[in-house]
Amino acid sequence: MKVRIAEENLEAEKLIPPAAPDGSGIGVNYVDAYIKSFNTETESGCKVACKRKGLKVILTVNDQTGEAIIRRIEHGPDIKNMLRQALETAASEAGAKFSVEDSAICLEI
Repeated sequence: MKVRIAEENLEAEKLIPPAAPDGSGIGVNYVDAYIKSFNTETESGCKVACKRKGLKVILTVNDQTGEAIIRRIEHGPDIKNMLRQALETAASEAGAKFSVEDSAICLEI
């Protein structure tokens, strides 16, 4: 079952370095702004939460949790690609599949 979680936060792109330098090398300000809209409960009753701790992204879908590290060497230097890869890995560990379709963030559970 594919569940639409939220709209992609396009305003967060203004926080990508060098426009808004953060010194992290992974764009933590962008990451935080992008995943903020993930914390929700869908119409079908699916609870989703996402947070960042250091380089780690933690995604919780209902009662399952997945974690992934934002990896600059493997997936960088594009910050959006690094975050996308980390979210896909975290979703996979949580038993879901992460995707973005027409600016809508979706999880297939």
